[in-house]
Amino acid sequence: MKKREVQASVKDERLVQKRRDQMIKGAVTLFIQKGFHRTTTREIAKAAGFSIGTLYEYIRSKEDVLYLVCDSIYEHVSERMEQDLQKKQGTLESLKLGIANYFRVIDEMQDEVLVMYQEAKSLTKDALPYVLNKEIEMAAMFEKLIRLCLENGELDLTEKQIKMISHTIIVEGQMWSFRRWELQKLFSLDEYIELQTELLFKGLTNKA
Repeated sequence: MKKREVQASVKDERLVQKRRDQMIKGAVTLFIQKGFHRTTTREIAKAAGFSIGTLYEYIRSKEDVLYLVCDSIYEHVSERMEQDLQKKQGTLESLKLGIANYFRVIDEMQDEVLVMYQEAKSLTKDALPYVLNKEIEMAAMFEKLIRLCLENGELDLTEKQIKMISHTIIVEGQMWSFRRWELQKLFSLDEYIELQTELLFKGLTNKA
């Protein structure tokens, strides 16, 4: 699916990214505190540290900011999962590394993940399908890692099992954000990753 472009009047791409990162940070805090609909673009601009006029040089609407929040999660996941995987593809170690990288991104972007699920319903009709498709693309990243393990003889799974496991990994990572009020009292991030991976692999390999 084609990426939805957010229009900016500024041509310097590095500056656009910098300003939008500031907007995302400020907006996420406000969306959590007040909700998307009760937050104004003027408040977002103030939280980001610049004027309302400057804000409109980088976006066209408040919905653009919410879209950027959602899209930034997927961009970070994609970038992180590409790191260090090439050397060990087709091994259970590569799958473990992919899961750990994904969980760490979710930890770093806990508030963004929470906002995405709370407020995605407020996205415009052209933006929502793109964001939902990104969820499918994230699961497909894990499908790829799992299929490589099958090709290498590391796993033996059916097609439905591959898809179920891929979506399970996505949800287990996001659970760290959704239920952080309790989980983070019980586990450190490393402990959470280790335990979730252990339980997952016990089912995948039928080994303790």
